[in-house]
Amino acid sequence: MAHDLVIRGGTVIDGTGAPGVRADVAVDGDRIAEIGESLSGRRELDAAGHVVTPGFIDIHTHYDAQVFWDPGLTPSSWHGVTSVVAGNCGFSIAPCRPEHRGLIGRTLQHVEDMSLATLEAGIPWEFETFPEYLDTVERHGVALNYTAYIGHTALRLFVMGDDGYEREEPTEDELRRMAAMVRDAVAAGAAGFATSSAPTHAGDGGRPVPSRLAGRAELAALLAPLGELGRGVAELTPGERIHHTDVYDLQPAVGQPFTWTALLTMQGSPFASNMAKLNAERRAEGADVWPQVTCRPLTFQMTLTEPFTFNTVPAFRALMDRPLEERLAAYRDPTWRHTAQEQLATGRVFRPRWQNVVIAESRDHPELEGRDVAGLAEERGIEPLDALLELALSEDLTTRVRTVLANDDQDMIATLLQADGMLIGLSDAGAHVGQLCDACLPTDLLGNWVREREVLSLEAAVHKLTGEPAGVFCFADRGVLEEGRAADITVFDPDTVAPGGLRRIRDFPADGERLVADTPSGVAHVVVNGTPIQVNGEPQADAVATRPGRVLRR
Repeated sequence: MAHDLVIRGGTVIDGTGAPGVRADVAVDGDRIAEIGESLSGRRELDAAGHVVTPGFIDIHTHYDAQVFWDPGLTPSSWHGVTSVVAGNCGFSIAPCRPEHRGLIGRTLQHVEDMSLATLEAGIPWEFETFPEYLDTVERHGVALNYTAYIGHTALRLFVMGDDGYEREEPTEDELRRMAAMVRDAVAAGAAGFATSSAPTHAGDGGRPVPSRLAGRAELAALLAPLGELGRGVAELTPGERIHHTDVYDLQPAVGQPFTWTALLTMQGSPFASNMAKLNAERRAEGADVWPQVTCRPLTFQMTLTEPFTFNTVPAFRALMDRPLEERLAAYRDPTWRHTAQEQLATGRVFRPRWQNVVIAESRDHPELEGRDVAGLAEERGIEPLDALLELALSEDLTTRVRTVLANDDQDMIATLLQADGMLIGLSDAGAHVGQLCDACLPTDLLGNWVREREVLSLEAAVHKLTGEPAGVFCFADRGVLEEGRAADITVFDPDTVAPGGLRRIRDFPADGERLVADTPSGVAHVVVNGTPIQVNGEPQADAVATRPGRVLRR
């Protein structure tokens, strides 16, 4: 009897970490029906010379809004991803009252570099509460499997109103109401609860995002419903009021897994090794905490219209949400420039290493592309910020610079990838879309760190992309190729898989632009719940249009 679909002739790496075996994989409906030899299918996909694995799971995305205008969740789906978790860092778009839609939009504009015009044009505001948001996603449909955290920033604004951006302590009633909404969201299928205390997260008007005002007592109260329900994951970004040790101290009382972002390396800094040591020690004591690591250098491309990293200092932060004329006037003012240069040189959160700040795009001076700002400044006998501003002003602020902010110690990256208790994360897919594109993290891991560097075995890397995150998030039906489980399958050539290059396109609502990695190599087939959405390296528009994904309500 022929099956609906057979993926023939590949090496099955099942996601558990076990060695690969040569076998066919048969699918009936949305389920894996059989794994064996010489299976027959009414439709067949050739996997000769390829490996057949569970679909990849991306646990750190910001597709909360994009899911409505791009059900294929690109570019993630092009790189073998079949399931995503959104709402990271506490930046969900629900719950949200009608009067706060603009405020949520401006917050996302600044902290995640999402175009406000795109958000206004693309979000169908058919929801207010978080359960209504999940229902709306389900009603519109999605091509990949999708879930999201309820976010602390949105939650504070919903319950505390505008005071959520101003007041540190909620009232007892406000805290009780917020906790009840977390409970309702998780009961309705949210991935869990997410928050950020990171000093880099400045939102509307340059103010700290609401979650940064919250102390440990508030956080404990909002995490408690996860323990009471016995479900959900907490995702935290430590920083000012919530520290890394707090994450490990809070988890045992809740009893559900915690994950935190981001364990990034930096040459000359002991941060990564210290955090790896802390994690190993506290996990040995029983803390179920999983730092998120990435194999990609954190590389931003930005213009001076929205200088994300520079906004961490007061001079630049004061220009956020100000008219363009005011920004231009400041950039031309020698006094402002001197102040900004000094603040960047002594910044507590971010200090540019000007030799690593490179001209990425120049409208009028393409000969400068690839030159570092430190060299330009020295050549012209001026300060680095002056050199950058002079060029940007001459090109109507279209000049774009590229800089590696962190994760540039490759030896330490290798150590973290090999360590137990670390989750692959931080693709940030759907965020900073004009500034970076790390949705290609899975193909980078498989091509660069498995094949080229031999840091991980292929089986170990597949486990880290599939079975491991599925276990932490209790996606019981995903992450492992096994008869009876959901048919989420990725087929790739281990000899050629690679992320490909980046390019800038305009395909978002309101003519929004983004960086995409749309030419990966080696990714042959991608199947979501039994439906092939990519075949022989080509996305299947008709299949994506059927939106075969599921809202993962645990």
